[in-house]
Amino acid sequence: MKSISIASIGAIALLTTVSAIDAIPGVPSIWDMGSAIAQNSQQKGQLQLQLSAEKQVIQKDKEGKQKITWQPLQGNVAVQSKDVLRYTVSGENKGDRPIKNLALNQPIPKGMVYQLKSASIPTGGKITYKIDGASSFVENPTVQVKLPNGKVETQAAPASAYTQIRLNIASVPGKATVKASYQVQVR
Repeated sequence: MKSISIASIGAIALLTTVSAIDAIPGVPSIWDMGSAIAQNSQQKGQLQLQLSAEKQVIQKDKEGKQKITWQPLQGNVAVQSKDVLRYTVSGENKGDRPIKNLALNQPIPKGMVYQLKSASIPTGGKITYKIDGASSFVENPTVQVKLPNGKVETQAAPASAYTQIRLNIASVPGKATVKASYQVQVR
């Protein structure tokens, strides 16, 4: 069993990009199971971000059916190979005006594999990814694979190649909270 400080997991380095801003002033370390404030000076919006992590727990109910629950993770926790973790990013707009075109970039932690199709974002949003060596985010990453006959074929990238996820949220209304999440599995 591995003991890992949640603060050391790569997904913790939450990067936030608010469109039309080159830098986000005053964003402290976001991962302490606390929160951070990002300000969009053009729209006078104020976004408070919070990142949380949960571990999937599978149990059987009285009828023998599997029941999935999520256990919040804080501080030093023990994770094992094949454990599934869910990261949730919450963004609360403290201002009166909407914040538009919010992009939340999350690295897939080393030692973990992104769970394909596990990301969820508010309606109207878009999820894109980077894979090993890629310079840009795309919706459906692909790789070139050399077949036994020598031909090269383009195929969907395997989950193990995913290195970053971008959660694009079209708008965060004033005085509202939005949530986005994704899952990874410990190798």
